Amino acid sequence: MTTASYYIDPAREAPRFRPLKAWRHMQKLIANKEDTEQVFHIIEALNGKAAFKDFERFMATPEGQSQLSKRTVLPPILDDHTPLHSLPEGSVGRTYAEFMEREGLSAAGLVAESEKRPAAWREIEDDLLWYGNRLRDTHDMMHILTGYGRDALGEAALLGFTHSQHGGAGVSFIAFMGGRQISKAAPKAARIRDVIREGRRNGKIAHRIIEQDIEALLPRPLDEVRQALNIPEPVLYRRALDIMAQDGLDPFKVMETAA
Repeated sequence: MTTASYYIDPAREAPRFRPLKAWRHMQKLIANKEDTEQVFHIIEALNGKAAFKDFERFMATPEGQSQLSKRTVLPPILDDHTPLHSLPEGSVGRTYAEFMEREGLSAAGLVAESEKRPAAWREIEDDLLWYGNRLRDTHDMMHILTGYGRDALGEAALLGFTHSQHGGAGVSFIAFMGGRQISKAAPKAARIRDVIREGRRNGKIAHRIIEQDIEALLPRPLDEVRQALNIPEPVLYRRALDIMAQDGLDPFKVMETAA
């Protein structure tokens, strides 16, 4: 199948590779894993042309072309929890709403974090911007679909999964550095590096989540969707959490312990 046409604004600047900037923002992220703004800075500094190549891959599929033609804006749908709570227990949508409320998160909040960067890029209105927003807006949904939590190790493993699905040196760098920091505090038996590798491996095996009709997934049973998308169980991740718990290590504070 040939790639459908799409629009890239000619005013869009070519991305620059800025490793020193990425390193500075990485230090801030290590100091506070909840400082999500730093993630966007790191990805912007290191990903280069990866986003465009990934978008081309998306547009080379019938699923990607279908999603672009709809141009669905996800945050209002995902933040409207009343209809999601009315879905059956164990469905993707209801599980997502419960997760977001438990974690004190919102899709709009992630949008706000991404927009803390300099404003020049926001003047660009093209299909690549829509795609980048879709990548951002599906991040917390990927937590639900993959089984990786919001603890430090879960975030690092999910970024490993994400890198296998989309590429990008920035995403890979954050996953590597997250695993490296956690390894400083976690018991060796937790096999942190293997957990990150498991995330990468699972991302390669699974169907690309970005190409799915997210709205259509919401009412379906989560277990059924995981099977349909060939998303493996995060076995080593769950084992590592058990080992850290036995060692009295809080997975949400492991980065502080390693600092």
